Amino acid sequence: MQYIPYDELNDQPNVIVDGAANAYTLMTLSHWPSNHTPHNLKDDLSAQIVFHYLDKPEMHVATDIVSNNHFDQDGLVGIYCLLHPSAAQSQRSLLIDIAAAGDFATYRLRDAARCTFALAAFADPDLSPLDPKIFRERYPTMAARLYEEILPRFPEMVNHTERFQSYWEHEDAMLEESEAMIRNGAIQIQEISELDLAVVTLPESLAGRKVHRFTSNRNAACHPMALHNVIRSFRVLLMQGRSYELQYRYESWVQYISRKPLPRIDLSALAEEFSAMEHGTARWKFDGIDEITPKLALSGTEESQIPPETFRCRVEEFLRMTAS
Repeated sequence: MQYIPYDELNDQPNVIVDGAANAYTLMTLSHWPSNHTPHNLKDDLSAQIVFHYLDKPEMHVATDIVSNNHFDQDGLVGIYCLLHPSAAQSQRSLLIDIAAAGDFATYRLRDAARCTFALAAFADPDLSPLDPKIFRERYPTMAARLYEEILPRFPEMVNHTERFQSYWEHEDAMLEESEAMIRNGAIQIQEISELDLAVVTLPESLAGRKVHRFTSNRNAACHPMALHNVIRSFRVLLMQGRSYELQYRYESWVQYISRKPLPRIDLSALAEEFSAMEHGTARWKFDGIDEITPKLALSGTEESQIPPETFRCRVEEFLRMTAS
């Protein structure tokens, strides 16, 4: 098979991995909402779905073209598997773990996490060794260029992750520190299973640092992989002094098969309620349930006027009330 940029597919029959089909797509291999992936191929990750497709030759469609409308680790792994099925099958567990580290911020193998960090660095204009002009292109062109540049490098990244240490070592060090703080109790986690909620209490002195989620930049005091690797809940309340953030994990946006997250609840009314409790121009905002990883967060100031226990109790009450 061959990779063709999404915007250059035109009327060519194609297979789409991870993203959205177009009018000429013969097979969609994606965990996105409202996709047309055959039921017997579905799984948590698009990369897993691709492997199920490779396992079933009777389902293969008559095209040698594969594409995707965005660039991320799960999409890259899936496309690579279709381009190099024999090599991919020999490293199936590792490749799926790389996709999971990219999409869900969970991992089993440290090299999978490190490979994910390196891939994110290549897609980060501040860190990438690629031509800076790539990052000045419109998004579809940029995504296509990233696939074209990184797909040939991907086998080396997988097989010789140590060669890319300069691209993953800083984020890997933060992951190690975050995991140690969870182990020693400096970061405390309480899970409320009936609410699908994990309450994470962070030390006030812990500064936020740059991390990657998917291939985008975020700021976090605790690395998301450290948290997601140990919590089961798909709603996460981060509390650090009087700074709070309530997040929905990506697993609750995709068609997640192995477990069923509780449905997302619109937090707009809760945002209005909290805003009324603040002083000055500070306002709580909710991104919306259709965003891939939406959050309820304070805008206009870093610290809330709402006491921590009051905030937490009201979040739990709201989730219970709206779920009943």
